Amino acid sequence: MNAIEFNKLTKFYGKVKGCEDIDFQVKEGEIFGFIGPNGAGKSTTIRTMLSLIYPTSGSVTIFGKDAIKYGSEVRKDIGYLPSEIFYYDRMKVIDLLKYSASFYDHDCTNRIKELSEIMELDLNRKIQDLSYGNKKKVGIVQGLLHSPKLIILDEPTSGLDPLMQQKFFNLIVEENKKGATVLFSSHILSEVQQLCNRVAIIKDGSIVSIQDVKALSKDSYKKFTIHGKDLNHGKFDIEGVSELKATDSKVTFFFKGDVNEIVSIISNLKLKDILIEEPTLEEIFMHYYE
Repeated sequence: MNAIEFNKLTKFYGKVKGCEDIDFQVKEGEIFGFIGPNGAGKSTTIRTMLSLIYPTSGSVTIFGKDAIKYGSEVRKDIGYLPSEIFYYDRMKVIDLLKYSASFYDHDCTNRIKELSEIMELDLNRKIQDLSYGNKKKVGIVQGLLHSPKLIILDEPTSGLDPLMQQKFFNLIVEENKKGATVLFSSHILSEVQQLCNRVAIIKDGSIVSIQDVKALSKDSYKKFTIHGKDLNHGKFDIEGVSELKATDSKVTFFFKGDVNEIVSIISNLKLKDILIEEPTLEEIFMHYYE
């Protein structure tokens, strides 16, 4: 059974396209990635599927029910963490979470305590005294406190330090093992590769590809930046290298292939510094979809 089914979902703001003909399915029990550059239409798609804004055309079903017609009903089974979080500043964290829990028909007290301990969240502080990262933790606890069947995460890790990000990832994996379906929206490819089974890639409001994460990882590029003296950039003009840019002291390029070939070249150079990183999604789009 599919937890989510998008049926040519389209949202225009006047003449401006938010998303158009979004058409894919998320299987029940799956961790599904939804990735694209900032401004690609991820948040618009999510807000429309949650009927926080209404579609221009098309539809979404969640657990077999129309997400617009039965919005208030299906949202009881959804935990949603938006990309931007705004709260009542003068409320204490515990009061805000209790208020959120009051919308559900079961006692969430123990769950709030458990999640807050995992995320190292101080329940007695006021919202206005929290850093952006701690406000994000409040959003995570708020989204999970009712043990939802469907978890929708829109850029969930912004503001979290690396250690807390890993705790959050572990938490999501545990929720998934208990049976929760997860839609994970991000512009950070490595996050999606770590968590997800499949991904839909959105660009300029339209789905450009739906892929298995293993296939995406296999085809991914690495970005090299090399600093040194008298660098012979001609040595890097090999198969798999693209976007080669060079001066006497710096060489940058993208590489797809056996990384040992690059290591062999580098080993004969006098380097001051080297940086190997994942390209941004914008850079990956440039290679995959030009």
